[in-house]
Parts: sequence; C-alpha cells; structure tokens
Amino acid sequence: MPDQAVTRNDKLSPNEDAAIRTVPTGLFIDGRWQDADRTMPVVDPSTERELCSVADASPADGMRALDAAAAAQDSWAQTSPRERSTILADAYRLMIENIDRLALIMTLEMGKPLAEARGEVNYAAEFFRWFAEEAVRVRG
Repeated sequence: MPDQAVTRNDKLSPNEDAAIRTVPTGLFIDGRWQDADRTMPVVDPSTERELCSVADASPADGMRALDAAAAAQDSWAQTSPRERSTILADAYRLMIENIDRLALIMTLEMGKPLAEARGEVNYAAEFFRWFAEEAVRVRG
C-alpha cells in the first residue's frame, strides 16, 4: 500500500494570526503584565505548529501573585457591592463582545470545534453576569 502523506495547511489565516497576536504572554501580577523567567509553547494540536509562547510561572511567581493579592485585599474589601457588580458586568460584556476572537483562540490551542468553543466562552461569560447580579445582594 502506498504511503499516503497527510497534507496540512499549517499557515494561519489573517484572522487567526490577528487573534493569536492578542493573547497576553506574560503574568498578570499586582495589576500589571510581567515577564516570567521561563516560557512554554502553545501548540495547535491539528498542525503541531507553535502559535505563541506564554509565561511559565515559577513557584516564586506564584508567591509574588499571592503577596500582591493579599496586599490588595483591604482595598477590595472597601469596594461597594455596586462597584463590584459593575466590574463583573464589564467582564461579562467584554467576553461577549470578543466571543468570536476568544472562541477562535480556544479552537486553535485545543482543536475544539469553533461552535463548541463559542458555547464554552458564552458559558464562562454567564458566570460573570450571574455574579454581577449577585454582588449587589452581598451584605456584611
């Protein structure tokens, strides 16, 4: 039986390339993006092509993130329920506004069908909406 080579188009479309270029590649610690000492590749499983490299956090990076979160807690505790609701509602709105781009990124990095990825992004966004609505009911 002759060897049948699989032909793949491992080039990204302009839309895919634009989406991948929006992926943050650093660590978000203490309110800003920071570089890590190491990176790891994100690979498209259908083509085995490296899409980008992202930060590979170390235990020390994790401790810095925990320290920053602990330092921010007092300020966050003073944030009113209405302000918290607005922050969460904004996260929901941004996810829905960017659902196609986020779903495309998920498809590229996981090989998930695009329709399923859109559903997953929508599902995740709904958590932000639900918690935005619940935030105003928090007392104490």
